[in-house]
Formats: sequence, C-alpha cells, structure tokens
Amino acid sequence: MDLDIEEAEGACHCGTVRFRVRLKGGLRTARRCTCSYCRMRGAVAVTAERGGIDILAGEDALSLYQFNTMTAKHYFCSRCGIYTHHQRRSDPNEYGVNVACIEGISPFDFDEVLVSDGVNHPSDRARPAGSDTVGVLRFIPHK
Repeated sequence: MDLDIEEAEGACHCGTVRFRVRLKGGLRTARRCTCSYCRMRGAVAVTAERGGIDILAGEDALSLYQFNTMTAKHYFCSRCGIYTHHQRRSDPNEYGVNVACIEGISPFDFDEVLVSDGVNHPSDRARPAGSDTVGVLRFIPHK
C-alpha cells in the first residue's frame, strides 16, 4: 500500500456516488474518532482539503447528516447508506474521507490507526496542537 498517494477515485457501496479526491498527506493521515457518531460509524478517515473532493456522479444521491453544533457535515449515499466523506468540525477547511470508499484501499490494510479524541473535541476547549490523539487501533490478522 502506497501511503503517499496524492489522488484517488472512490465510490459508495452501490456505486451511485463516485468521487475523485486529492489527499493532504496521503494515507498517513488515517484516523478514527471517539465522538458518538464516529464511534457508531466505525470508519477510518483520511484528509483532503476543502475543494479536494470532486463528485463525479451521484451528487443528487448524497444525503447530509448534522448533529450537536451542526458544524460538521457528514455525507452518505441515500441509496446504500455508506458514509463517503465529511466536512470536519475541527477544521471546516478539511474533509475526512472514508478509506473504505477509496478504490483499492481497505481499513484493514493499516497495521495501526491513530484515534482522535472526539468526545473532548478540540473545538470545545483549547489544547496544544497534536494533543488530540488518545490511542491506537490495531489490526492483527491471523497467520
């Protein structure tokens, strides 16, 4: 797996929503989050800058979900229900993109994924940059 890919294409499960993404930091930005929504969604997300996602097909099938402060915008396919990307609350100039939707990438390709503290969100209190990591999620396949 090339952790330094800069651009990739992806789609939801049914293929209705298709997109091209320009990644900021490649796959090295892979993260999970502990907030209530991300915890239930279970996705691994990588980073793209605002304007870094081009919807190639199915824009009319994208549904939007917002909660709490209504700052983050979570998009998913209205047909198959798969989360494709979200505009971040911590930085509205960035998107998180579901790695499982990126062609050729699986969340299980990562040995470790950093976990961000979404329960104690950085937008809710000041803290030093980079101090939002609260753990590591590991995938250890059976031999």
